[in-house]
Amino acid sequence: MGKKSTIILIIAITVVLAGYIILDMTGRKPGNEVTSDGTEQPEVVDQWAVSNVLEPGLGKLSAVSNSASGRVYVGGDSFVAAYTPDLQHIWTLSTGKPVTALSSPGDTVYASTLETILVISGDGRLISEWGPFEDEAIITSVTSNENYVAFADAGNRLVIVLDKAGSLRKLVGNTGEAFIIPSPHFDVALTEDDLLFVTNPGNSRVEKRNLEGTIIWQFGDPGIKPGEFSGCCNPSNFALIPGGFVTAEKGINRLEIIDSDGEFREMVSSDNNFRPSIPLDVASNDGSIIYAVNPADSKLYVFNRK
Repeated sequence: MGKKSTIILIIAITVVLAGYIILDMTGRKPGNEVTSDGTEQPEVVDQWAVSNVLEPGLGKLSAVSNSASGRVYVGGDSFVAAYTPDLQHIWTLSTGKPVTALSSPGDTVYASTLETILVISGDGRLISEWGPFEDEAIITSVTSNENYVAFADAGNRLVIVLDKAGSLRKLVGNTGEAFIIPSPHFDVALTEDDLLFVTNPGNSRVEKRNLEGTIIWQFGDPGIKPGEFSGCCNPSNFALIPGGFVTAEKGINRLEIIDSDGEFREMVSSDNNFRPSIPLDVASNDGSIIYAVNPADSKLYVFNRK
C-alpha cells in the first residue's frame, strides 16, 4: 500500500471512530455501566409508564402546568387550554402569539410568550399582559408563588423577578456567577419561601439561588449516567415535586426523578421513542402523576408509576 493510500485509510478510520464516540456520548440510552474497578452496574429500568395521551388538536404544544386543584393547562402556538384532572376540556383562550411556558399555582394562570407575560383568570379570560421587558428577550420559563412571578430570559441570560402587579423587583444573573445558556433551554421555579431553582445548562446543573442571585446549593454533573446531565443544555426542563425534582433532557431525551439531596432516585422514561433533539416540558404538582408535553408530536403524555 502506498503512502498516500495509507494516509487516506488512517483518516477514514479516525473519522469513523470520532463519529462513533460522538454518537455514543450524545445518543445512547443509559444501560449497564462499568465502574473504575471493573464492576458492572445493573441497568436502570423505567419505573413509570404512560397511562394516558392527549392530543388537543389546537396546534403545536410547547408547555404544560398543573395546579393544586388538579387542573391541567397546556399551551402552544397562540393558545392556552385548561382541562380537568381526567383531561376533559374546560376552556381555550386564543393568545395571538406562541406560548413558551405556563405556571398555575392557584386560580391565576401565568403564560409566557417570547417577550411578555400573560395573566389569565381561572375561567380563561385574559386579565393583563406585562412587558416587553428586556431587548432581545427570549422568555423560556415562567414561575410564580404567593409573592412573586419570575421568568427566565435565555436571550439576556437573566431571571427577572416581578411582584404580583408586574413591577420589576430583582434581576438575577447580572451580578455574581453568570448563567451559561448555549441555546434557548433555560428553566426556573420559585419555592414557597421565595428561593429560586434555576437551570444553568452550560454547566450541566440546577442551582438554588436567593433573590439576590447568590448560589446557595446546586446539583448535577456532566455525564450520561442516571443523575448526570449529558451534552449541551441539560437539564432542559424540570419541575419541583415533594422531596425533589423531575428533570427532562435533550440528546438522550429521558425523564428522571432526583431527590432533594441531588441524588438520582428513579427513572421515569428512557426507553421511549421521543425525538432526542426535542426535550419535553414537564409538570407535577404532587409527584404522583407526571405530565409531559412533547413539542415534536404535540401530545400530552401522562405518566404513572408502574
